[in-house]
Amino acid sequence: MKSKKKTIFNLVFLLVVFVLTLYGVLRGQDIGELIAAMGEADWHYLMLAVCCVLLFICGQAAVIWIMMHSLHRNQNMGKCMLYSFTGYFFCSITPFASGGPPMQIYYMKKEKVPIPVASIVMLIVTFMYKVVLVMVGLFFLLFGHRIISGYLGGVLPVFGVGLFLTMGFCFLLALFIFHPNLAKKAMMKGLGWLEKKHLMKHKEGRMEKLAASMDRYKETAAFFKSHKPMMALVFLITVIQRFILFYATYFVYRAFGLSGTSMWTIGLLQAAISISVDMLPIPGGMGISEAMFLSIFAPVFGSAMVLPGMALSRGITYYVQLFLCAVMAIVAHFVLGREKKAGNPAKAAKHAKEIRTEQ
Repeated sequence: MKSKKKTIFNLVFLLVVFVLTLYGVLRGQDIGELIAAMGEADWHYLMLAVCCVLLFICGQAAVIWIMMHSLHRNQNMGKCMLYSFTGYFFCSITPFASGGPPMQIYYMKKEKVPIPVASIVMLIVTFMYKVVLVMVGLFFLLFGHRIISGYLGGVLPVFGVGLFLTMGFCFLLALFIFHPNLAKKAMMKGLGWLEKKHLMKHKEGRMEKLAASMDRYKETAAFFKSHKPMMALVFLITVIQRFILFYATYFVYRAFGLSGTSMWTIGLLQAAISISVDMLPIPGGMGISEAMFLSIFAPVFGSAMVLPGMALSRGITYYVQLFLCAVMAIVAHFVLGREKKAGNPAKAAKHAKEIRTEQ
């Protein structure tokens, strides 16, 4: 019940921020001209932008599938797609994009994946996701002086804060992934503190159960550290996944018949926006993302087309993605964790025995 109330609160908060963003962006604008300009966009290019969104979601599903497969967890690509859709939906409606991984772990648990295993998988997914942003940010600082001076001058402080916060978050994730003993000590002390302050009722065996879970977490972390080629593949897929979404803006740019700015430059500029807003306590960086787009992409789209460009780019990469993920999150709720009525009883009994052994 509490979880449902929190979800409803997040959705209401999202709606309020959306209305304020809409008001801030469209105030003083001719709505008729905006709609007319958007209507002139080539839908073939817009469909390519939508495909970028779908491939972006598929990219995370592929990463989850690879790691689950390496751990011999029977999670097919369809289930991994549902994990991915669900994660992005809850990331889109929660501050700091924090709601996705817990919901993914929840549904993985329903599919008989132990929580320690699901936790380290999602930690690595999140870590890789953030590392790509950090690497792009460092690229800007080391080699992107022309882009910074030409496009990012007005938003450089926001970009710097975003990069700093993302680097700090990556450091914390790295501690939990590559130093599982530290993670175990932190979790054990945290539980002890909660019980000592009476924020959590003491329960016999809880500490032992947590210790056993953290040992499983440690084993899984050690497994991933010893499989460097697989981790390199996961990183490569994450890089491709992230830039595919960044390039959706390029297809919006081409949809208006514009040219002159390279796909590479537009992708980097979109990455700069993601770096700036990724760690902000606003769902989807709403409001700030739109404002930064209008500032950064004004020289690219031109003053007349930057607002229609922003409306279509953000509309596809955030709002269309949010809608698709919401629909599939509902599907996931009714599909994941549902036992098949018909099946092999012997196989089911064997699987249940394996789960009990793991627990």
